[in-house]
Amino acid sequence: MQSFLMIGFYIALAALLIVLGLGIANIARTDDQQASRSNKLMRLRVMIQAVVILLLVALGVTVGAIKIGF
Repeated sequence: MQSFLMIGFYIALAALLIVLGLGIANIARTDDQQASRSNKLMRLRVMIQAVVILLLVALGVTVGAIKIGF
């Protein structure tokens, strides 16, 4: 389980870096679809960040660094 979460975490982190890079590259574009594309990329980045955080918390629980309950 721990290795599955670790692999998922790294994949999600790589996806986050790709979307962030696409967003930065989109800033340089000057076409009429630039604003719409920026909004879509921002929403996608926020969703991927949520997945990364959830995977990180799940990984912390499975490793024992985060304890739930008493």
